[in-house]
Amino acid sequence: MQKINVFNYEFKIEKNDIDENLHANNVSYIQWMQEAAIAHSSELGLSVYGYLTSGQSWVVRSHYIEYFKPAFLDDEIVVQTWVTQIKRTTSNRSYAFFRKSDKTLLAMAKTFWVYVDIKTGRPTAIPKELLEKYIPDEEYKPSID
Repeated sequence: MQKINVFNYEFKIEKNDIDENLHANNVSYIQWMQEAAIAHSSELGLSVYGYLTSGQSWVVRSHYIEYFKPAFLDDEIVVQTWVTQIKRTTSNRSYAFFRKSDKTLLAMAKTFWVYVDIKTGRPTAIPKELLEKYIPDEEYKPSID
């Protein structure tokens, strides 16, 4: 399986993503982060089903989001996501949100993930075969062309 350093996840903002200020709700960004991470893992051959049947999975310890510009109904969005660091039981993943039409950077985000044993909920070592799928990149500068 090919290693993918930076993964692009694309979608269109829908009515249920819009808040009372008529722009994308901050809660939707968390959902899009999760969707992008799952899509990236799936592209690498690491499906949610595969994790669950192994008895191990990822859980979120924390999220951080910084917003720069609002996104609006029907905007087409590109989320770039990449792993910045991976250790024995944890992984840091970054996200950059762009409006596709004008390439505006809308937000930057990070998630701190912990790999756990599903039965105990305790951190467990990330298997070697999983570690080999990701190429951590702390230096990537997000942009779309």
